[in-house]
Amino acid sequence: MTEGVDASSAHLPVMFPQVMEGLRIVQDGTYLDGTFGRGGHARGVLQRLGRGGRLLLMDKDPDAIAVAEREFGTDPRVSIRRGSFADLGTWDLMAGGLDGVLLDLGVSSPQLDVAGRGFSFGKDGPLDMRMDPDSGESAAQWLARAEEAQIADVLWTLGEERMSRRIARAIVGHRDAGKPLSRTTELAELVASVMPRRKPGKGRRDIHPATRTFQAIRIHVNRELADLEAGLDAAHAALRPGGRMAVISFHSLEDRIVKRFIARHAKAPAGNRRLPEHTGFVPTLRSVGGATRAGDAELAANPRSRSAVLRVAEKRAQGSEVQP
Repeated sequence: MTEGVDASSAHLPVMFPQVMEGLRIVQDGTYLDGTFGRGGHARGVLQRLGRGGRLLLMDKDPDAIAVAEREFGTDPRVSIRRGSFADLGTWDLMAGGLDGVLLDLGVSSPQLDVAGRGFSFGKDGPLDMRMDPDSGESAAQWLARAEEAQIADVLWTLGEERMSRRIARAIVGHRDAGKPLSRTTELAELVASVMPRRKPGKGRRDIHPATRTFQAIRIHVNRELADLEAGLDAAHAALRPGGRMAVISFHSLEDRIVKRFIARHAKAPAGNRRLPEHTGFVPTLRSVGGATRAGDAELAANPRSRSAVLRVAEKRAQGSEVQP
């Protein structure tokens, strides 16, 4: 995940043209933006909708919902709900089905920019990291109770941090010494203090030693991967035939889940000559274009797009034939 995103890029929707093309918006369609953020993609959808179109907006973050209410609350085509896209299936407005779903995953630039949210190791603030500050436990609360092995497992599994055990040992040691971590800079400095020094290399793009640790704890605290799996299932169920889902991910764990989800619903399982032939598979999705990344122009203008991957899938009509 990109840390320290330049504030000037916060208003730039990541991969905007590709997302709009992928959703293939029709004027009288119904669309869901499950990660409103600050509304960049939502504005693009609304510009393409006619009077009969509908746009449903969701976000966990109360600050994002406040922006949505302020900017779009009077538009009769727009409905707004605070909550996780994992629960989109419980919204009664989904009953009629959707023509498109957009999920822009991970932490947003405004969340990183506000020190009080606790997402950034580059700004001192309370060690919170919750996208919904009114739900669940903060990063500080979790680190104050989690066992060393559990912390190490989260850092390794969700952050792919090779020094996970060393960092977990340092966190628990700090806590046992009567100094539980409560500030972002405390955690960042502790992680940096136990990491091996890196030799300078020509052309190497160094990242802060705490990058993977912050990413892992944030994903764990917010249950991001579990929410993504539930949200993909709910979006798949809500899409009308011909409707599309567009998902932007920012690290390999997210992208792997999205890629496998689309493949599972688009392709029959691989055969095994030692087992009976699998029959009866009916594809319900069609992958559109494979993995798409930002071009050079966007990379120069919007640093957050550096690690972005867009995948688009289309809901098949029941009984439609598989196309190569």
